[in-house]
Amino acid sequence: MNNKIIDMKNFRIVPLSKEYAANIRRTGKDAFEHDVVEQVATGRGPCRVSLRSFVPGKDKRLLFTHTPFEKDNVYNQPGPVFISAEETEPYTDIYHFPEEIKNDKEHYQITLIGYDVNQMMVYTRLVKEEDIDELIERIFNKHHEVHYLHARNATAGCFICKVERI
Repeated sequence: MNNKIIDMKNFRIVPLSKEYAANIRRTGKDAFEHDVVEQVATGRGPCRVSLRSFVPGKDKRLLFTHTPFEKDNVYNQPGPVFISAEETEPYTDIYHFPEEIKNDKEHYQITLIGYDVNQMMVYTRLVKEEDIDELIERIFNKHHEVHYLHARNATAGCFICKVERI
């Protein structure tokens, strides 16, 4: 009999896709037809594909407008996001919030915003000092109306990643 404890999660992290990022790099335009801006990182980011922090003063990043919604509605919240200027592999530990972001509360104050199946905002929560993985699980267990969450930078308001209920 196997006594190994299985780490069962009720969510998965969804970064921007490698294909989406490749299209941004190839065309130099975002979905709003804005020019993509290449710059040396002045802040930590993170890259919305790899969900890794940038090294300020060293890493090159691309800035563009993104909306994480599938349908146009009042909550679309298009805003600025960054991806690495170089091709990067997508975040793969999808059943855990990225440790680098989770453990750096000085640079990453996170708000979780919940949406229902119609993309209407139904929940918000500032993470503060809580363990974000445990908080996400509690939200999905307690708030059945929340179909998915967006993790956003609480200070800048920008989108970091989607968190899907599974």
